Amino acid sequence: MDRRSFMKLTAVGGGAVFMSGLYGYAQAAAAGKMAVPYDDFYFVQLSDVHWGFAGDANPDARNTFRKAVATVNALEVHPDFIIFTGDLTHTTDDPEERRRRMAEFKGIAAGLKVKSVHFIPGEHDASLDNGAAFKENFGPSSYTFEHKGVHFIALDNVSDPGARIGDAQLEWLKSDLEQQAKDARIVVFTHRPLFDLVPKWDWATRDGDKAIALLMPYSNVTVFYGHIHQEHHHMTGQIAHHAAKSLIFPLPAPGSQEKRTPLPWDPAAPNKGLGFREVQAQAGNDYRLTEFPVTRT
Repeated sequence: MDRRSFMKLTAVGGGAVFMSGLYGYAQAAAAGKMAVPYDDFYFVQLSDVHWGFAGDANPDARNTFRKAVATVNALEVHPDFIIFTGDLTHTTDDPEERRRRMAEFKGIAAGLKVKSVHFIPGEHDASLDNGAAFKENFGPSSYTFEHKGVHFIALDNVSDPGARIGDAQLEWLKSDLEQQAKDARIVVFTHRPLFDLVPKWDWATRDGDKAIALLMPYSNVTVFYGHIHQEHHHMTGQIAHHAAKSLIFPLPAPGSQEKRTPLPWDPAAPNKGLGFREVQAQAGNDYRLTEFPVTRT
């Protein structure tokens, strides 16, 4: 069985499927433009592990991440790469403890059976030291890479304690985008949403509108983020934004209550609301998002 056939089966039986609004080959041809061809591939997005968390919201916190790693490793077809979209660890004021948690996280993540793993920070990892510990352990907090015809951009909207991307990084983004064709396939990874989802809950980036303005001239842009601990889909113009579930505890629907307190833990369904997603890029089709629960015991 090849990867495409397998992905068709998992889309039917693996979990909820969402088709993103990416500009596809048919639309490109109709507009008189044709994007650069690319090979089929898929990657896995995991988010908000919060390693080091202890509390009633997840009494099984020491095991959930390990179960998620086992679940991903059990996939019949391994992904091309894995991306963690922030909050790898739970916040702590102790710099030594912060580094210890990151080292433990790295040790568990090293068990993933995949050739390439990418990381971006969350505010729990980076806001108290401007990303210093994260960079020591995982390298740059903003970067780009190419994979089979898709240009990937990792943005850091958490190391600034004011929840900003910052002028220097925006200028870097501008310079990078200027090197891309207007119909280039572009995927952006962030932790916080770039748009104002619920600003009073810190579900926004204060200068995210500037990043969106830079991305808007490009017809094939999709953003994947974390932070809100639930699946969520949003459009800004032609740009699709997709939030991923958490691997520690779910949070309430945007703006549904006064505070963003974790949803109560259900001992009968300890992994309720937790999970990860596969993202399939297939020539001739939009990206296919498939949501999976944490299931390994």
